Amino acid sequence: MKCSRAVFVLLVLPFLAGCYSITALANKAFLNSDGVLVINGKKVFPIGFTTSPDPDSKTPAGKNAIAELADAGATFLRAGPLGSSWDEQRFASEMAMQKAAAKYGMHCWINLREASSFEANDVASEKLLRRLITTFKDHPGMGVYKGHDEPEWGKAPVQSLDRAYKILKEIDPNHPLAIIQAPRGTVESLRKYNPVCDIAGFDVYPVGYPPGMHSQFAATNSELSMIGDYTRRMVEIREGNPAIWMTLQIAWSGVTNPGKTLRYPTFADQRFMAYQAIISGARGLMYFGGAIPSALTDEDKKAGWNWRFWNRVLRQVVEEIGTKSPLYPALVAAESKLPIKVQGSGIEFCVREVGDEIFILACKRNHTTEKIEFSGLPKTKPGGDVLFEEPRKVEAKEGRFSDWIAPFEVHVYRFQRAK
Repeated sequence: MKCSRAVFVLLVLPFLAGCYSITALANKAFLNSDGVLVINGKKVFPIGFTTSPDPDSKTPAGKNAIAELADAGATFLRAGPLGSSWDEQRFASEMAMQKAAAKYGMHCWINLREASSFEANDVASEKLLRRLITTFKDHPGMGVYKGHDEPEWGKAPVQSLDRAYKILKEIDPNHPLAIIQAPRGTVESLRKYNPVCDIAGFDVYPVGYPPGMHSQFAATNSELSMIGDYTRRMVEIREGNPAIWMTLQIAWSGVTNPGKTLRYPTFADQRFMAYQAIISGARGLMYFGGAIPSALTDEDKKAGWNWRFWNRVLRQVVEEIGTKSPLYPALVAAESKLPIKVQGSGIEFCVREVGDEIFILACKRNHTTEKIEFSGLPKTKPGGDVLFEEPRKVEAKEGRFSDWIAPFEVHVYRFQRAK
């Protein structure tokens, strides 16, 4: 008996300790009243990639791929590959991504795929869903579930999504589910999916030849500013639920499929789209198409991800809005109630407050260059910063300040209240 007990202790206790360590580190994620994702009490602005580079891969410079994304300030990862059904290899790759996310202080956006909706008699899909949830719900790398992809466009029955959503909430009430819609449908047809998700958004890719072909409204707006239009459209669809994530472009089928001409957003394009989405109501941004093989250089094919685009364009954008940016606390703050107004054409802006600091994010959606004026600021200390354009500053007097802005340009202002 003593020997048996010793064997039990040696064999079983390490297993239990391992289970305890995962459970003890399991996180709890929820959405606050501002639509901000909160994980273990910390507000998070999701900046992620769909799909992400493999967790064991390296950049062409030899750095771990996930470490590179995290160092820039990114917060979310989605494992791949695109179009791959769940099997044992896919479970293993997701577990590897979860471990990498936890290691580098990030979280995963796990794609439920074929388990995201099913009929009442589909025992296999329900079993798969239950296995997915129980496998990953207590992992410290877990963030958010991704539900059925573009369900309105695909005419997926709401009842099928609801069946999966209820099971998910029963087993794991601690992680939200996001549904991303295609830029199609009507406000009414898209609202049908409100009850079966916690987060909603559009995937919209304006850059291509011809421009705007991804949008159903290309005849009226084929420009970058459709990002703001679609973000506000989702605000209308969600009827007061502010948890909105937008999926933006690295590459997509309209520029990578046979017969199409490859085209990427420039840095100015990418920066405008990110800020306009945030100004218009986005509480998270995902970037699609970094792993599409036909969009990769020969060097990037070896690495398995679009590091050329990352280094030339996207890293700079992520650095501005990521965890290491002076702007990041404002991106997870509530909308300010300050009565700030602007005089100028085509100007969109939002205002956030963090302690004594006031942030104004502004962009211009039309084709005129002009001098604009903001008003309604409280008394501030001299010299407002124009973030990411240092050493440029603006001066507010009697609650007003002026600045020049060009077409599809972005300015980020930071003022400090005078005590």
